[in-house]
Amino acid sequence: MAKGPRYKVPYRRRREGKTNYRKRLKLLLSRKPRLVVRITNRRVIAQIIEYHPDGDRVLVGVDSSMLTKYGWKGDLNNTPAAYLTGLLVGKKALEKGIKEAVLDIGLHTPTKGGRVFAVLRGAVEAGLNVPHSPEVLPDDSRIRGEHIAQYYEMAPERFTEYERRGLKPSELPQHVEEVKERIMVGA
Repeated sequence: MAKGPRYKVPYRRRREGKTNYRKRLKLLLSRKPRLVVRITNRRVIAQIIEYHPDGDRVLVGVDSSMLTKYGWKGDLNNTPAAYLTGLLVGKKALEKGIKEAVLDIGLHTPTKGGRVFAVLRGAVEAGLNVPHSPEVLPDDSRIRGEHIAQYYEMAPERFTEYERRGLKPSELPQHVEEVKERIMVGA
């Protein structure tokens, strides 16, 4: 480790690799709430967060496990689940009077058509105003889960968990549309 009177110890979250403070400062200078998207190994988390000097405040928080309330039977961290989570967070933000936000993907690598941008697409389609480039959003076939249905045809033994929940992966595109309708109606 470096030594000497001029050495400055980095902030703890920077040392742990959890926060990029330069990126955070740029997002905070916009003075808009942030649409924070985090993807774990099991689920997708989307939150609308506002800066406050005492600590950031979560205005709206949605987790992909909340999709089960709307009848979702698929995985909780795939592209269709990310899209539906974005749709739900956008709808809840509009109910609370939040009309615009800036996307904060943290340390995730921005990959065109990725799950992070599926959340963004869901939030935008719900009516939330988030600045973005349309070419980074995933296409309709990935949002509906057609790629998962095609993979099921090749390797059905990998989808026993879907079948245990009562969903045949080849019916996933219709299931996504049903759950989307329930979210938009507010069932």
